Amino acid sequence: MTTTLEEFFKLRDQIPTADVRSEGEFQSGHVPGSISIPVLNDQERKAVGTDYKRKGKETAIETGHALVAPRLHEMMEQAKSVAHANELLVYCWRGGLRSEKFCDFATNAGIKTRRLQGGYKTYRQFALQTFSKPYRLMVVGGKTGSGKTEILEQLKAHGEQVIDLEFLANHKGSAFGGLMRGKQPTTEQFQNNLFEALMKIDIDRRLWIEDESMSIGRVFIPEGFWQQKAAAPVMQVEMNTTERIERLVNEYSPADRNEFLQSMEKITERLGGQNFNAAKELLLKGDWHGTIEILLYYYDKTYLYSLGKKKSQIIGTVEWASNQSNQPSVAERMIEMAQSFQQR
Repeated sequence: MTTTLEEFFKLRDQIPTADVRSEGEFQSGHVPGSISIPVLNDQERKAVGTDYKRKGKETAIETGHALVAPRLHEMMEQAKSVAHANELLVYCWRGGLRSEKFCDFATNAGIKTRRLQGGYKTYRQFALQTFSKPYRLMVVGGKTGSGKTEILEQLKAHGEQVIDLEFLANHKGSAFGGLMRGKQPTTEQFQNNLFEALMKIDIDRRLWIEDESMSIGRVFIPEGFWQQKAAAPVMQVEMNTTERIERLVNEYSPADRNEFLQSMEKITERLGGQNFNAAKELLLKGDWHGTIEILLYYYDKTYLYSLGKKKSQIIGTVEWASNQSNQPSVAERMIEMAQSFQQR
């Protein structure tokens, strides 16, 4: 049985999804929540592809069957362990031979399957189209260490729509953004994760995101979404340097000192040799405050240059200090400003 992409989206909350492409294809990008059950692994897929080019389709199919046969039982046992109520959604790259054969094997094993028409390729095409939809973006901007991620959490707690791009990218965006974190997803997987988040958004309501470069670590924001972000109104956060240094020390001082130094070396040229050497000396002495203060000189200069290009987009500035606990929260003030802006 086949299913359309629209039906696939409705069914996947109840029925588990099997990605039957090779492990390498899965790692490059997959439907979030799907489980890898390869019909052909990377080496086998290469062998079948070689036979297809040199000897034709029939020989390639025969090669595929011969390679799958020894582990067919293991594959079906995995499928049974994953299935819910003995049912699976299945996709390969184009919804072609691999998913078709997997579904045949599964049927013989007593598993009911629904094969995605057009496969993962259809899913990706739909995702890429979604990034160009008109979102009512509201960007939270501010210098490094201003607590923008924390503000996004506050906004979410106040019922606002929020997408944390750094969370999806598993990176904080700066040269130090990958410290104390696991491996980043591929750009393709990051975009899939973003697509899934956007699927849950009410497009008629405003959506808050943090001000980011087009690249977050090693992943890239999709072009359609980036263009909207680049033109969106910006809500600026102001926090004094002393508090920002303290926040950053608390965030990064648990990091391995050598790994921090390696990250710092990546921006030696932009930081300047003299500043780099001074920061390195302080770091090796364990003076995190002094180190961060020097690094902020570079990051503040870079941010202010970027900010100068979008002054016309700034719709409000909110000051945030630890002694403002008796005042309305930063999120509350931002929401009020955003509502006033959107009612003009």
